[in-house]
Amino acid sequence: MRLQDTDWDALAHTLQMERKRQKLSREQAAAVCGVSTSFIRDAESQPELCSLGKMVRLTNGLGLSFNLTGLNQHRADEQLTADYSVPAHQILASGSVQLNTRVTT
Repeated sequence: MRLQDTDWDALAHTLQMERKRQKLSREQAAAVCGVSTSFIRDAESQPELCSLGKMVRLTNGLGLSFNLTGLNQHRADEQLTADYSVPAHQILASGSVQLNTRVTT
């Protein structure tokens, strides 16, 4: 997966702003989202180092959506390009990914 630095920066900023908008401490957000306090610290500073599965858990817990789009898988024996919207634990291929976070209402 290739994400731009600006994508990671935007994700970190969005996570921190949403947590603060909800007036949650890191400890409170961790309890609500089912992750550790240190994970929230890491997600808000260096999300590129975080587990994708936990990142999905955190964003969902904060009421945000976490969308991966544009994952392309090419097979050597055929010219096949497919876009997937799959759970994080099922992403096994490499490719270009666009990361979008947005508040859901």
